[in-house]
Amino acid sequence: MLKKQNLFGLAIAVTLYASSAAAAVSEGEAAQLGRTLTPLGGELAGNAAGTIPAWTGGLTTAPTGYKPGKHHIDPFSDDKPLFTITKANLSQYKDNLSAGQLALFDTYPETYQIPVYQTRRTAAAPQWVYDNTKYNAINTTLENNGNSFTNAKGGTPFPITTNAVEMIWNHIARYRGLYGVRNAAEAVIQRNGNFSLVEAQQEILFKFYENKGQGDQNDNILFYYLSFIKSPARLAGGAVLVHETLDQSKDMRVAWAYNAGQRRVRRAPNLSFDAPISASEGIRTADSTDMYNGSPERYEWKLIGKKEIYIPYNNYKITSPSVSYKELLQPGHINPAVTRSELHRVWIIEGTLRKGARHIYSKRRFYIDEDSWQIVLADEYDSRGELWKVSIAYLKSFYELPTTWTALDVFHDLQSRRYHVQNLDNEAPDTIDYSLKAPEDNYFKPAALRRRGVR
Repeated sequence: MLKKQNLFGLAIAVTLYASSAAAAVSEGEAAQLGRTLTPLGGELAGNAAGTIPAWTGGLTTAPTGYKPGKHHIDPFSDDKPLFTITKANLSQYKDNLSAGQLALFDTYPETYQIPVYQTRRTAAAPQWVYDNTKYNAINTTLENNGNSFTNAKGGTPFPITTNAVEMIWNHIARYRGLYGVRNAAEAVIQRNGNFSLVEAQQEILFKFYENKGQGDQNDNILFYYLSFIKSPARLAGGAVLVHETLDQSKDMRVAWAYNAGQRRVRRAPNLSFDAPISASEGIRTADSTDMYNGSPERYEWKLIGKKEIYIPYNNYKITSPSVSYKELLQPGHINPAVTRSELHRVWIIEGTLRKGARHIYSKRRFYIDEDSWQIVLADEYDSRGELWKVSIAYLKSFYELPTTWTALDVFHDLQSRRYHVQNLDNEAPDTIDYSLKAPEDNYFKPAALRRRGVR
């Protein structure tokens, strides 16, 4: 199996109805984690060309001077681009790009570029996450026709897999800390470059990782999410609370909205699948948040294979206080000069809308970083089968945890030539803070919204 994982031409059709009996692996196979595989399941070795190095433990130490909750210090600030991919030299590099990246070059041929840097395999996680992941490899199985999994501790559910549905769950349940609070903004950038910010305080508690992943998983909660809008004034004080469940065929996600003007808390209906997100002006659907979330039930999923792709990685400058929003948010796309891409191996999986199911996307193709299980690129197709939207997660290492997560999420609408950006914090005094004590579950109840909501 491990040799097969190394073949770039791997093409195994694994549908949503894959047998759960084949999900867990033997103890002998699991023993490869930390030997020939990284502790989360990536290939430990580099590539034959030497352009992807071996994984040697990742980035686990913060640079001198870093303070929790403050903007990350770039540990690679002295790195220079090896080369820059442009429309003019695209033919040299197109075999290592996604369909969405190629479409962005076609849509913005004069301005879209990809600066490529030395590959640094910085992905890492705490040792207890590695221990739980090894346990999961032997014990965790899919259930409910792939709509959930069972017998898992807080870690990657399926680190050794060639099953596309299991890879979706690896992304959904990946480690992103326990409790974090941040002030961030989002914006839709119009075709002419104009934008207006919506600023909010966001809090998230990852229940799946509570008590180092040894907590009670029987409550079916993956995480709690709470967001209070701070500006613009017409929206200030409004809030949303989400209880995200693991098995959404058993318990659907539940959400509540608070209207500050009316001082009323209401259940938010239909916050799932292709429900449009108002702050994105419809560019982002509910299930494209975080590149993908929620139940995989509406698609037939298959594994396309593994390939070397230039993907955003170690993006510290993109959220640096030295880069203003005006400099960052340019017409068509974010400023390429502040981005960083590297050559990494990714799993490519594809979901085709099931017969009888409803969604605005007829097909989705995801590119998943092998070292972190983060979906880093997403291509989404309309009902005619034409590429419509391209989503990009600009990854960086949160070395204070450590984990690899997104610095910015960017969602491109190729038809309207607008794009939506989440997690902007360049002009905020700080960024996500993981050093705070996690609150009790009652903190994330609907009654708390009205008590805390103020203009």
